Amino acid sequence: MSLEYYFSLLAKLGVAAGIASVLARSNHFKAMLMSENRTLSQRVKLALWFSIVYGASVAARVLNRNYEAADLSLEGSLLAGILGGYVTGLVSGILISAPALVRQPLTLPLLAGIGVLGGVLRDLAPDPEEVWRFSPFPDLNLFRFFRETRNYQRAAFDLLAGAGILAAEFLRQNVSGAGSRVFTLYPARHAQALPTTALYASTLFAVTIPLKIWNNTRNERKLEEQHRLLVEARLAALTSQINPHFLFNTLNSVSSLIRTDPNQARVMVVKLSKVLRRLLRKHDTFSTLREELSFIEDYLAIEVVRFGDKLRFERDVAEDTLDMLVPSMLLQPLVENCIKHGLSSKVEGGTIRISTQRRPDRLHLRVEDDGVGIPESKLATLLDRGIGVSNVNERLKVLFGNEYRMWIDSQPGHGTRIEIEVPELQTEAAVV
Repeated sequence: MSLEYYFSLLAKLGVAAGIASVLARSNHFKAMLMSENRTLSQRVKLALWFSIVYGASVAARVLNRNYEAADLSLEGSLLAGILGGYVTGLVSGILISAPALVRQPLTLPLLAGIGVLGGVLRDLAPDPEEVWRFSPFPDLNLFRFFRETRNYQRAAFDLLAGAGILAAEFLRQNVSGAGSRVFTLYPARHAQALPTTALYASTLFAVTIPLKIWNNTRNERKLEEQHRLLVEARLAALTSQINPHFLFNTLNSVSSLIRTDPNQARVMVVKLSKVLRRLLRKHDTFSTLREELSFIEDYLAIEVVRFGDKLRFERDVAEDTLDMLVPSMLLQPLVENCIKHGLSSKVEGGTIRISTQRRPDRLHLRVEDDGVGIPESKLATLLDRGIGVSNVNERLKVLFGNEYRMWIDSQPGHGTRIEIEVPELQTEAAVV
């Protein structure tokens, strides 16, 4: 047996890996890999993917007889059944065989049966995830079966699946020996021990390699999804810290006025209802700056009732920033921080100013007060403690990573300035 034969087997493994890598680049194909419970329509679509790619490998072999290693019809039919079940395996086997029907008519029933065999192997798996963990090494599987009691079901499936793949190749070899009605790289009538062993091993690994490549793709998608869910949960937790904190302080203000000034208490309840309407509606990660400023005005209207003329509010907002998106509940903790730490202890009160400015691909926000300021010893750790400012900083970090800036400048007796710069985000309406 010439070295050319062994090179063709190695080439077949390379083609198998190449096909798997190409399919793994398709988002549609990756989405189908993520679903284990598919509808009939999804199974047929998966079969079409296998049929197009692996059928092309058969056509390449038929049209160019010098590149026989391109033919992965058996492996493709098996994979279709293993991953998609009986329907996917049957349809794939029929369609994959189409380019070879004129010269090798027995290919159709053979590949259709092998596709169904793949569906049988899928059903034998103790869990659908075990299909992706298939190991082609019989010595390792035997060790697990007899020595590792926890893995004996997995090992039993791996042994059965490996035997099924080898049985499919054995069937092809024997059918091809009857009049060459089926293509094979090494017909059974010329069988020799070493080439035959290499042939069966190449078929086994030509099925295993795509499974491992696609499993890595699935794992990457799962990690991305878990990261997304983690970020959403983290943001939800941070936001839930803000809302009760704000409501607790507001209700305290209302309760203090119920006996002393009922009319003012009623005004505060009306304002509070507007605030609650905003908080209790479906929460979005982002909202327009216009909505945030409206919320701040309602919030400060409540605080003005409590502080009277001692609390003043000024805004210098650029018109072209109003429709830009910012994280929801971004400004309220900062304004509350100004009142609580900057103005509440100042006898004559003071002013809170909010200003915005649009810069190239950036939005610049500034919240400042002319209150008592923050001592330098506390300023250094302000972003890392408490609920208000540190919470905002943490949310910005989750949403923008290293693409944002937040800094605080404060001078005792002169006030505090908090500045934030985030990437420019706009609503669709603003873009149009």
